[in-house]
Amino acid sequence: MLLILTQNPDSVREKIFSSSGKLGSLRSAEEWTSGIGKGNASKENDSKENTSSWSRMVWGDLKPFSREDLISLRSELAEIRSDSLQLEGLLDPDRKSLFAFDMDSTLIRQEVIDELARYAGVYDEVASVTREAMEGLLDFQEALYKRCSYLKGLSVSVFAELYPRLEPNDGVAALLSGLSSRNVNTAVFSGGFTDILEYFQKDHPVGEIRANVLERVNGILTGTVLGEIVDKNKKLSYFREIRDREGIDPLQTVAVGDGANDALMLNEAGIGIGFHAKDGLKKLILNWIDFAPMDSLLLLFS
Repeated sequence: MLLILTQNPDSVREKIFSSSGKLGSLRSAEEWTSGIGKGNASKENDSKENTSSWSRMVWGDLKPFSREDLISLRSELAEIRSDSLQLEGLLDPDRKSLFAFDMDSTLIRQEVIDELARYAGVYDEVASVTREAMEGLLDFQEALYKRCSYLKGLSVSVFAELYPRLEPNDGVAALLSGLSSRNVNTAVFSGGFTDILEYFQKDHPVGEIRANVLERVNGILTGTVLGEIVDKNKKLSYFREIRDREGIDPLQTVAVGDGANDALMLNEAGIGIGFHAKDGLKKLILNWIDFAPMDSLLLLFS
């Protein structure tokens, strides 16, 4: 099954009929279209785009594209700011389902540790550690421990000051509200910190959260992380734990993230999606969204 997310189905059809590339192969296949109901759009969503105007175009009886052909098709669709997903099928709204998310740069635009480093006046030092990790000189856990050490001496009040400045990505409020109205199981697994996720959970209907815990003594951060680190393996473990505990069919599960640290979870899900994904993640997964807002994921339900 091929699903195209777009704000202009007519432009997609025009593109299909004028294409000499892989997109043109859809000319002989039957498609159907539906959009996000306006009732699913949150009034609090301050996106510059009208997220409720996004539609899906679905080709159900279609031979799967190879990865190379799918990337070629996406390249053509990018010219009209539309996305494509190749799926086994849509979610059954009458069955239990699970949506699991990364936090930083997925549900919110920022990376929280970078923002904390700015507060502490150690942004350059933390950024240097991040570069070491990206160059393969440090693994995720080593990099996290090293970056958190620079936060020593910050008051825990920094989280209350920082949280209002964090910006949800387009469509996040509408998506979480829509999932809640469908009684969908939701979870956020973050390599960030529990303090921020707890604030986020108060503002949005999220069922479960898992994140790292920063040690504090007398209200001051010690620069130490307590307990197990939430890395790619823990995200996978948490995802399986909730899915199996709730008795959810693997095909009724969705995982969303932006970085390579999310790849295991995304590939375990029935539908794994990179949201504004980094190139490192795109090399490890099949499906990603570059243009559509987060609430377009409501279109994954049949």
